[in-house]
Amino acid sequence: MDLLIWIGAGLTVLGLVGIVYSIFSVVRARKSGLDDEALRARLGRILPINLGSLLLSVIGLMCVIVGVILA
Repeated sequence: MDLLIWIGAGLTVLGLVGIVYSIFSVVRARKSGLDDEALRARLGRILPINLGSLLLSVIGLMCVIVGVILA
């Protein structure tokens, strides 16, 4: 079960990297001075990355919890 814990930790780290990337992308988009439509379009492209990263980190944390319970 140690392997499941390490896999879960890796997935969680990848998810957190994606969330941090999406945060910096949104901050950069807001500072770029785009009009409302262009800003909405750019945020619409960032949103799936954010949600996918959140899902990946949740799955990773679930793997860690299951690995700890089974260990």
